[in-house]
Amino acid sequence: MWRLKIAEGGNPWLRTNNNHIGRQIWEFDPKLTLSPSEISEIENARQDFTENRFQIKHSADLIMRKQFEKENPVSEVLPQVKVKESEKVTEEAVTTTLKRGLNYYSNIQAHDGHWPGDYGGPMFLMPGLVITLSITGALHAVLSSEHKKEMIRYLYNHQNRDGGWGLHIEGPSTMFGSVLNYVTLRLLGEGPNDGEGSMEKGRDWILNHGGATMITSWGKMWLSVLGVFEWSGNNPLPPRDVASSLFAPSSSRKDVVSLPDGLSAYVLLIWEEELFTVPYHEIDWNQARTLCAKEDLYYPHPLVQDVLWALLDKAIEPILMHWPGKKLREKALCTAIEHIHYEDENTRYICIGPVNKVLNMLCCWVEDPNSEAFKLHLPRIQDYLWLAEDGMKMQVVILIFKFFV
Repeated sequence: MWRLKIAEGGNPWLRTNNNHIGRQIWEFDPKLTLSPSEISEIENARQDFTENRFQIKHSADLIMRKQFEKENPVSEVLPQVKVKESEKVTEEAVTTTLKRGLNYYSNIQAHDGHWPGDYGGPMFLMPGLVITLSITGALHAVLSSEHKKEMIRYLYNHQNRDGGWGLHIEGPSTMFGSVLNYVTLRLLGEGPNDGEGSMEKGRDWILNHGGATMITSWGKMWLSVLGVFEWSGNNPLPPRDVASSLFAPSSSRKDVVSLPDGLSAYVLLIWEEELFTVPYHEIDWNQARTLCAKEDLYYPHPLVQDVLWALLDKAIEPILMHWPGKKLREKALCTAIEHIHYEDENTRYICIGPVNKVLNMLCCWVEDPNSEAFKLHLPRIQDYLWLAEDGMKMQVVILIFKFFV
């Protein structure tokens, strides 16, 4: 069963300055036994969330609360005080209410003093993590079958009625959210017809809205990293994202499908049929650079923006790919990786947020797959994962104090 562990390390690759105070990670312990009633309560909470997922989007952290009720029992259960409008408020009523509030916060406080909790919502964080772990060959080493099971539960629970996924759990379906979360489910082991029709609904939403070429630039980047989208279909990205130079100087998809994540060229070809409305070899990648689904387009591109993108793609980037421009590009990339290492080291490989976390980890792997930096990144992934009755998610940010733990 799942257990929330507080202020614990246990991994030789973890670094800390304060004995991990403030750290909160979920661990599946097959030896942990719960009573039949406790197991029933958790399963009922999961079922209730799934049945009401379109009305109530947010979890209530019931799994954590059940654990803390057992670990931090309330010594005295005080009655709720209700005061009528015409009734005089007594000192006893105020004191009782204050004690009830203190009891509540004491019950959900961890033993190291901090209050753990869910900080999820965005639907674009976990895809980057799963794609990065797949590319680096660390998916099965970092995520157990139970982790994957809960992640799959989360993605299905937050799929919209129309089959797509939004930018966040309360948002309408977008191509960005739909493609990335569909791909994430496939990477986690779901088949094209799994999820009691959910995968088919997700695929239909994508294809009925123009296919993956209509995804936003951030999505194009992640799909290209994975190998199901050509780099020529991306507008040039700054060196800070480094994704545009992952396989420099070549951006051929042949470099990508040889990655050690176990995805064969055959599997990727099947995925292409699921993601695109036309055969892969017929896609106009130059046109795809500026395509964006109307559901994702908050503000139309100004003409000057498209002109600048075309200039960068057709003129500036080719210059930077050949001498002497290549020297400038190499210097920029060296500066970027220095900044990445600086952030990693000063945050104990937690990084300032989940987006930086997975991109920095990917860059460290590209620089050297066997590097100490990449190995130091892996155990800190658990710091970002949170479990609730809706499944397992990647949190937006974690405690600011954890940057120094």
